[in-house]
Order: sequence, then structure tokens, then C-alpha cells
Amino acid sequence: MFEAIADKMSRALRAIRGLHRISEANVTDALAHVKTALLGADVHYKVAKDFIARVQERCLGQKVLLGVTPGQQLIREIHAELVALLGGDGAADFFGRRPLKLVLVGLHGSGKTTTSVKLAVMLREKAYRPAVIACDVHRPAAIDQLEQLAQKADIPFYSLRGETDVLSIAAAGLSWAEGQAADAILWDTAGRLQIDEPLIQELKDLRMRVKPQEILLVADAALGQEAVNVAQHFHKAVSLTGIILSKMDGDARGGAALSMKSVAQVPIRFIGTGEKVSDLEIFHAERVAQRILGMGDIVSLVEKTEAVIDRQESEKLAEKIRRSSFSLEDFLQHLRRFQTTGSIGSLLQYFPNSHHLSSEEADRRFKRLEAMISSMTPQERRHPEILHGQRRLRIARGSGTKLAEVNSLLKQFRQMQQMMKRTKSAQGRRELQRMMAQMDLEEAPSLS
Repeated sequence: MFEAIADKMSRALRAIRGLHRISEANVTDALAHVKTALLGADVHYKVAKDFIARVQERCLGQKVLLGVTPGQQLIREIHAELVALLGGDGAADFFGRRPLKLVLVGLHGSGKTTTSVKLAVMLREKAYRPAVIACDVHRPAAIDQLEQLAQKADIPFYSLRGETDVLSIAAAGLSWAEGQAADAILWDTAGRLQIDEPLIQELKDLRMRVKPQEILLVADAALGQEAVNVAQHFHKAVSLTGIILSKMDGDARGGAALSMKSVAQVPIRFIGTGEKVSDLEIFHAERVAQRILGMGDIVSLVEKTEAVIDRQESEKLAEKIRRSSFSLEDFLQHLRRFQTTGSIGSLLQYFPNSHHLSSEEADRRFKRLEAMISSMTPQERRHPEILHGQRRLRIARGSGTKLAEVNSLLKQFRQMQQMMKRTKSAQGRRELQRMMAQMDLEEAPSLS
């Protein structure tokens, strides 16, 4: 997720980190690399052009902050502008309304049906009582697909098989859902290979009939700039309230995320990150900006880890972080627990400078990490500060690794501990984000 654009931006930022002063000439030259990276990631040309102009305006005439190099300050301004470009937290005004009626729209193949169930599962986690209604009467087996996904996720499902009038299905489904005491009702609508008048009229009529609070466009992130055009057309026709970017785990270059909020003027609410019904994330502009700039996302990592482990274990982890007693033993335990849910590569996307690793390489490096930590005694894992030169050499020999790898692991773990301390409060998270925005990215902790 965002690997391609993060890789391009990392290359562009190498030139920026070396700046020794801020002037119009060198800022323009440095930002030219950033613009190339944005365009290479399928960011809309006008969006990229305006973005660079705003960053340049922010930088020129500013005094360099004490303790921050000119290159770091320019990266900080890029980070701030990225956050502004992406918008705020996508679901900031989403949850809390009851009843909540949602219509999901999009082109054929965008992932609407799967996303309907994913969103229903997330709503259930937010203490809603969701229900899904099948309104796609055009695609063969669409109703069966939604029913199977809903049953697997234990989400109430409604269809009116044999009926071809979408408005009749939608109205009957609404009455049924209200009878089920559902307070989050989702309509999965039909898609087309392209936007056409019958599709738009059907959606307009559906909106008038059920009066939803949210009309969400499910857009395939791999469409790149075309996704922006799709969003514009749908918004003009049915007044979208938000966007869900699907298939962000595929080969999407990430440009759609950077362009859609600016061009379509509607927030990105959620992003789909995999095929499981749990693979839907709330879109946080600040966290996404950090990932794009190779800073990682420790806050999301903690949240994702807590979602995997049970409540009791989660409370133990939180207490260890509060007491600053999170050890290498705990680190290994939770990485192993997370590994049981799938490839460790999906976890490493949240670490700084790890976006370039393939899942296979990430799994190999995890095994090396595991070998190094397993070669330590229980006391050494709980108190890594006692690991002096001879102990480190013994660990390297015992794990089949190099002394430099052991030193790197211990350095990165200390930095991770410092980061995790800063996730204990909203203020701490803001301090962490400011720190990461200013730090030299090549010195950021990684597992590479």
C-alpha cells in the first residue's frame, strides 16, 4: 500500500535532505524531483503542479528552525502540504449518526459488493446493527456473492430475487431492515463498465427513494488518474459524500489518493487493504502522508496489533508501553502472534523505510530478527541495555548473523520504544508526527 509512490518520493527526498540553505533556486530544483515522483505515481497533473507551487510558497522567505537542517525543514513543509492535500480524517464526521443509511456506487469491478460487507463489519465493531441490501440486478451472481459474504461475516442480508425494479427492492429492503432494528443500512448498487445515463438515472431515483446520509463511491485505486475522472462524474450526478479506495493492496501507484480529494472535493473515507472482510481502514491523512514520505505509521501499527490480539493481551501491551517496560521479549511475542494471521510483510508497511520490501524478503528478514532475539537469554531480552560487546558477538554467532545486524536491531528497538511512548495520547501522537516530519529519513528506524 503506497509502496510505489513512497519509493519514488524517497528517491526525490534524497536530494532535498542534502540542502544546506533554502533559496529559490535550490528549492525549485529540489521540488522538481518531487513533482516528477508525483506524476510518476499517477497524480493528476494539475494537482501535482498546484502542490509544488504551494510548498514553494511556504518555504521561500521562511527562517530555518533552530536544530533543523534546511533539507529537513523542506521535507516538513512537504509533509504538511501532503496532509492538507489529502484532507483530514476521512471518518471524522461519519460515525455517530443513527440510523445511518448508505448507498455504495461505482463502476463494474471496483469492489462494491465486497466493500459493502467490509463496511458493515466495521460498523458492527462501532456498535451499530448493520444490514446489507442487494440492489444489483444486472450483474450475474451479484446477489449470490453478497449473500455469501454477508452470511460468512454474520451480517443480516436482504434480497428480492426475481424482482428487477431496483426502487421496489430498495424500499422493501428498507422496511425489512427497520423491522430487524438495523441502524446502519447499506445498499449495494449495480455498476457499469462506464458511466451511462441509465446508471445515473437509476442512482438518482434510488437516492430520492431511500434518502441516504452517505453516498460512497467505491473506486479502484489502480485506475490512477481515471479514478479521478470517475469521481468527478459520479459527484456531479449524485452528490457524493465520500470515497472508498479499494484494492490498495494491489499494484496501485497511489496517485488516486493524492488527487481525488482535491479534484472531486469529497473526502476519502476508507481504504481497502486486502480481500478479508476485516481489511478496511479508516483513511487518516496524516498517517498516509507519513507512509508516502517513508516515515512509517507506528500509531496504525499499534492499533492493528491490538486488533489481532485479545483484549486482555491488548491491555497488558498498553500497560507495558505506559510503564516503558516493553521489551524485546514482548516485541517477539507480538510479531509471532501477528505472523499467525498472514505474511509478516503486511505488518512491515507500518515501519519507516520498509515500503520497498517484498513480502518474501520481509518474511526472510523477520526470521533473521527472530533468530537474533531467540539467541538472547531471557534476561537479555527483558533488559537489552545489558547487551555489551561480547554478548552481542555471541548473539550474532548463535543466530548466524553479523554483529552489525545485532547492533542495528538494538538501535532500532530503542527508537521504536521512544515512538511507542509517544502514542499514549493525542498530544503524544502529534509530537511523534512532528518529530518524524523533521528527522533524517535515512536514520529512521526500519527492519531492513
